[in-house]
Amino acid sequence: MNSFKQLFGGNIRQFGMVFALVALIIFFQLATGGSVLTSGNVQNIVNGYAYVLVLAIGMVMVIIMGHIDLSVGSVAAFVGISVAMAMQNWNLPWWAGILFGIVLGVAAGAWQGFWVAYVGIPAFIVTLAGMLLFRGLNQLVGKQNTIPVPDGFQVIGNGYLPDGVPNAAFNYPTLIIGLLAIAYLVWSTLRQRARAHKAGTTVAPVWVDVVRTVVICAVIAYVAYLFATGRPGTSFPVAGIILVVLVVIYQFITSRTVGGRAIYAVGGNRQAARLSGVNDKKVDFFIMTNMSVLAAVAGMMFIARSQASGPLDGTGWELDAIAAVFIGGAAVSGGVGTVIGSIVGGLVMAVLNNGLQLMNAGTAWTSVIKGLVLLIAVAFDVWSKKQGKPSLIGAIMRNLGGNNAKPEAAAAAAGVTVPPVKASEAPAAPATSGTKGAESAKSADVTENLPAEPPADLATPVVPKADADAADTTNH
Repeated sequence: MNSFKQLFGGNIRQFGMVFALVALIIFFQLATGGSVLTSGNVQNIVNGYAYVLVLAIGMVMVIIMGHIDLSVGSVAAFVGISVAMAMQNWNLPWWAGILFGIVLGVAAGAWQGFWVAYVGIPAFIVTLAGMLLFRGLNQLVGKQNTIPVPDGFQVIGNGYLPDGVPNAAFNYPTLIIGLLAIAYLVWSTLRQRARAHKAGTTVAPVWVDVVRTVVICAVIAYVAYLFATGRPGTSFPVAGIILVVLVVIYQFITSRTVGGRAIYAVGGNRQAARLSGVNDKKVDFFIMTNMSVLAAVAGMMFIARSQASGPLDGTGWELDAIAAVFIGGAAVSGGVGTVIGSIVGGLVMAVLNNGLQLMNAGTAWTSVIKGLVLLIAVAFDVWSKKQGKPSLIGAIMRNLGGNNAKPEAAAAAAGVTVPPVKASEAPAAPATSGTKGAESAKSADVTENLPAEPPADLATPVVPKADADAADTTNH
């Protein structure tokens, strides 16, 4: 059972969404007669939803901090219209337009970050005001007009990797990227095992790593094949490359850097993080600024795909990003969430939208189903916390262990770290949850070491006469 846990991990929300994503793909593949897993449709999913996934990368960091950002759609619309007009009126080249958009994103984020971090206004209020402010600026700058963007700029939203060999049956650059991803995955797995052996830590059985690596490599190979065999002139989208690069960067930042760990520390317990020396104001400022920068990137990717910027761009984007984050495993209370999990959540929403469109479902039904999916995901998060079961695998192990399960084993399954209790010091206590098991063990340990009765000379405390007289005087 421990090997099973190592194979699938301990976070039910994230791995549950992976299974949900696979189930959705299979369902819509069957329901649409095989229209989902085609080269053209997969390319459309990446091109059409890459901007939402970019927003989800920033939004998960905001939600980990315990904040929320309602302004991302308006910021994206404001940056999009400003960049389009700058390239049209000032004759900026496409690369200068992108830099101009990023600068605008930094300015918008710094404005909101100042009010959140240094004035102390809740992010919900600040970004609600920002949603109105930047939506109004979008209308003022664009004057309700649709502004086209040049062809060079459209590449970031509509472009594909170039063909390596003319008239080839496959797009070789796409296949090479797939092979590099597979090689990196194999190398990373072997490297992790070598490090674990060297450090003397517990290493998963070989079959666990083999099965997991083979499955992931097979998925990567199949996806690369789909992208590489599209219609002539298409391959892996440039928007997908931008998304992959951002995912790699932010996954590294949040999991391997001091600043990334500070985000989780502040989001989990702000006061404890302060006492540990973390400057929570700087973290708040960075998070809000970073979110607006990614909103600017998403806005530019969207207008590049749409070939123009319009007055209604960005409407409802913040809701899609928030839904992707919560579906991907982030906690409502903050302190929990990952970049990869948010991408999985965003892909669930993307496949859901795409599948319903292929089935000719109306907009009303699409909204109803998306709302139910979000509600169920958040409800499950709340239920998990009330039950003390952050892990599905932990729940399975507790049920299999029954009343004879050791408390430390049950606690480990539930994701709770408990000091080991020696058998000679305390009997094994049944555990219905990790926390209760730990409390039972500690209680048994304390009780076991207490004497049956206090010594006779300590049974009745002796009070000196002077103290007794003083106490008696005070009482009177």
